Order: sequence, then C-alpha cells, then structure tokens
Amino acid sequence: MTTDPGTHPQGASSSDSGPGSLAGVAIPRASVVAASTPQVVVAGLVLLAAFVAVFWTFFATQVKWAFEEPADWGHTLLVPGISAYFVWLRREELLKRPLKACWLGAPLVVLGVGAYVATTFGPSWFVLHHNARGISVGITLFGLALLILGTRATKLLVFPLGYWVVFGQSVSERLLQRVTEDMQDWSAVGAHMLLAISGIDTERSGNVLTVFVNGVPQQLNVAEACSGMRMLVAFLALGVVIAYTGLPKVWQRVALVASGVPVAIGVNVLRVYTLGVLSLWDSGFAAGDFHSFIGLVWLVPALFLYLGIMWLLRNLFVEVEAGVGKAASTGTGGANAA
Repeated sequence: MTTDPGTHPQGASSSDSGPGSLAGVAIPRASVVAASTPQVVVAGLVLLAAFVAVFWTFFATQVKWAFEEPADWGHTLLVPGISAYFVWLRREELLKRPLKACWLGAPLVVLGVGAYVATTFGPSWFVLHHNARGISVGITLFGLALLILGTRATKLLVFPLGYWVVFGQSVSERLLQRVTEDMQDWSAVGAHMLLAISGIDTERSGNVLTVFVNGVPQQLNVAEACSGMRMLVAFLALGVVIAYTGLPKVWQRVALVASGVPVAIGVNVLRVYTLGVLSLWDSGFAAGDFHSFIGLVWLVPALFLYLGIMWLLRNLFVEVEAGVGKAASTGTGGANAA
C-alpha cells in the first residue's frame, strides 16, 4: 500500500493540522507566538499613549510633586521603569503561549475612567483626591491588561502592575500623618539619646529638640524638619524590589519588606542626629532644604543595610529539601544493608 505524498507530506501527520499548521505543514508554536507579538506591541503602545492622554492630569501632578519634593517622592519617577523590568523578567512566560484578548477587561476600563472623571471633575462633596484618582488609574490599567493580553498574561502581570499602582503615586499628607506621627516621636527620642551619648547638651520636649551651642539654644523640630519620615514609602518600595529579585522564598520576601519600617526609623534617627551635630556649627543646617539633602545622603547606607538584611535571610536560614534528606537516608540504608 502506497501513501499519496500530496495527501501526507513526508515527516508530517494528520495531527499537524490546526492552529499550528499551514496547508498541512507543521509550524512551531514559537513561530505562532512571534508572529502575533508585533501586533500586540503596536496595539499596546497605541493604548499606552491613549492611557497617558486620558489620565494626563494625574501623571502631570505626580511628576510635579516628585520634582518639588525629591527627597520624599522622587522615587515615584523610577517606579514605572522598575515595573517594566519586572515584566521583562517574566517575558518568556508571557510569550510561551499566544495572547488572547479578554472582553471582561472592557467593563473595568469603563469603571476606571468613570471613577477618574468623578474624582477629578465631580461635585465638591465627592472624593476629589489624588490617591482616589490613582486607584482609578490602577483599575483602568488592570482592565487594559485583561482586554489586550487576556487572563493568563494578566495573572503574570498582577505584581508589576500592582507595584506601579501602590508605589507610583504620592501619599496624601493626611493619610500618611496617621502612620508617621508615632515614628516621628521615636525618631526624636532616638536622636536625643544619641546626642546625649555624644556629650552634646540637648533637651527634648515632644518632637522638639533643643541643642545648646555655647549656652545658646538652637531648636530642631523633628516633626517639621524631618518630614523625611515620608521616605518610609520609598524604603518599602526599595525593599519590595530587592525582595522580589533577590530572595526565592515568600517568607523571606515578607520579612525583608517588613524590615523597611525599622530601617526607616533608624535612618531617620541618624538623620536627626546628623542635623543636631551640624547645628553646632551653623543653625541654618537644621532648616531649609539642607535637611532634604541629608535625607538623600542617608539613603545610601539604608540601601546597604537592606542588602545586608537580604544576605542574612538568604544565608543564615537554609532550608533542607525533603528530597535531599530522603535520598541521603536511602543511600545510608542501602549501605548498611550491603
């Protein structure tokens, strides 16, 4: 019995027909994905431009605040790039299979845009708030991901997109004050102790430190001069990046991110202490923009401290895999039996 070569080409079977084949000739799955990728990229760029145009007021305000208060919110300018890097790390998983649009994203896009319009141009009694607009932007972003990429890809992008939404916007003073008030108290107490240990004549009244220079009092208001406690958000954002890229276990990542709170307090204590010491030479160092510069300087040792904590979590807590222990036990038992 002969086979008609026109019906069944050599090296091909009837199972090769379908989405991954063309005229009976098998096409590798990777080729199918690669062929659809440029279209997805072009559509993504067009929608991204439209996305920025629709939410231009939010993004323009965010960039303005980042430049006006770089010590507190300058990191928000880096967050989109970091999120893009997280996406790049998962590019192979994203392109493993063809991307399929999911129309369930359309209602989310409508909801996000509608909420943004309401929180930007709504009546005065409504929630006209920068962070409310940020949540609206996030809803729209997830909706676009579903609409363009589908459910499988969106699941892979939950963390990068969530990182952008959470850390890519400034937190309002009213919301942040509820968290930082106690931290500023702790910073004042810690800085007062360090100044006293250093032999510097200092008194503390609440959040106000008074440093005596040749008997002349110089006041340092921790609550005002050290608004750098708002850098707590930057510390947490940095901790998430290091944890996500440098630690394999979930509990290690959680521990590193949680350490951002004591790291922020400790660095701010050193910041206040530095300003107190410098005020011995010039009282102007404790006011103005110089305290913001000192905060930026202390970000460098904070980074190394984070890296040190990550090293401890990775090297001091080594988990023994069950398979290795079982293999070792079986080998020992076999040796004894022999």
